[in-house]
Amino acid sequence: MIKKILIANRGEIALRILRACRELGIKTVAVHSTTDRDLMHVKLADETICIGPATPAESYLNIPRIIAAAEISGADAIHPGYGFLSENADFAESVESSGFIFIGPRAESIRVMGDKVAAIQNMKKAGVPCVPGSNGPISDNAEDNINMAREIGYPIMIKAAGGGGGRGMRVVRKEEDLIKFIEMTQAEAKMAFNNDMVYMEKFLENPRHIEIQVFGDGEGNAIHLYERDCSTQRRHQKVIEEAPAIGLTDEQRKAIGKRCVDACKLLKYRGAGTFEFLYENGEFYFIEMNTRIQVEHPVTEAITNLDLIKEQIRIAAGGTLSYQQEDVQINGHAIECRINAEDPDKMLPCPGKIDIYHAPGGPGVRVDSHIYSQYFVPPNYDSMIAKVIVHARNRDIAIQRMQSALEEMIISGIKTNIPLHHRILADKDFQKGGTNIHYLEKLLSQA
Repeated sequence: MIKKILIANRGEIALRILRACRELGIKTVAVHSTTDRDLMHVKLADETICIGPATPAESYLNIPRIIAAAEISGADAIHPGYGFLSENADFAESVESSGFIFIGPRAESIRVMGDKVAAIQNMKKAGVPCVPGSNGPISDNAEDNINMAREIGYPIMIKAAGGGGGRGMRVVRKEEDLIKFIEMTQAEAKMAFNNDMVYMEKFLENPRHIEIQVFGDGEGNAIHLYERDCSTQRRHQKVIEEAPAIGLTDEQRKAIGKRCVDACKLLKYRGAGTFEFLYENGEFYFIEMNTRIQVEHPVTEAITNLDLIKEQIRIAAGGTLSYQQEDVQINGHAIECRINAEDPDKMLPCPGKIDIYHAPGGPGVRVDSHIYSQYFVPPNYDSMIAKVIVHARNRDIAIQRMQSALEEMIISGIKTNIPLHHRILADKDFQKGGTNIHYLEKLLSQA
């Protein structure tokens, strides 16, 4: 039995965890930085402990201080939320070696899935589709490389093994350019990263970003909770998420869901996790696995009527899965808009005091937020201040419901990205559905 949980996070996810704990009759400990004394979950928690100054490295990322807070408070378990230390294997290991329950996967699962090569190897063992490629460094044999590229199929991406920041990558669209582009990428990689090792993989032109929510009990049993479409993103940051993904057949979602479940069984995965894929021309390609609860978990909760945070806690306490696969059904459509404290034109963070806050309401409307009137949004953390989630019997009604909800929402004193959401929701391409990961950047480039 878990009687007391330390919440090792802040903001809306910390409040979300606190609410789940209350419904389960579990006491809570809120750790916070000096800047976060006035957070809503800090005001509501059974106990509070300040763990350091505003700088994350000295507070929310400081493992010894969080462990010490758990010891002082007599907590049984620690919930990391998302971000910060949620996917830090050393933290998970420290929590459990100190005698506490880590509400998340085992440290070895976090390590394996955090290693790109190891993750892909495990996914292939489980039959999860991955981006076709060289599966390692390519050789200096031109003929072998030409044959490999033909087998993968053009266009091809040549990537530097030590690359990053968009450097060390070239797209090859025709065979006559392959060897020249390999040599150019090798030279660039040597100069930029002191490592001329490159590899080859299929280049996807206009993919969608679709992810599968899973749960495992750590004993080899697992289920999937269907998919979410997270293609509306900017600079790889998700802006709007929805579930289910339109355009998928029941056969497609069942097939990819089963493969993700098989991977969880192979790993003996424990708790919540998300398999992220690029999806193009009816095919799924594995990108990575997030070994934590996701920001966008409410849309899955909306269409399945399940509580994912409660399920995390139950499994961490040694329980079995509360549901069988056949118990999980899709009901209607859900959309989530991430509300950020940022200038809607410049898209730069806009911290400051909120003068007036009014949350929208009505049938099928949910708001996950830690803000309130007179709350000061600090400049030290992520700019997301709320999530508006709507649920309806179909996508068209969900879009209309979200438009109404955002019109009702009042946040004065600071700038937010609500105008951006209005623009997206009114756009004919978004309303049609099935837009790819480049959609929002193209929309923003228009006058």
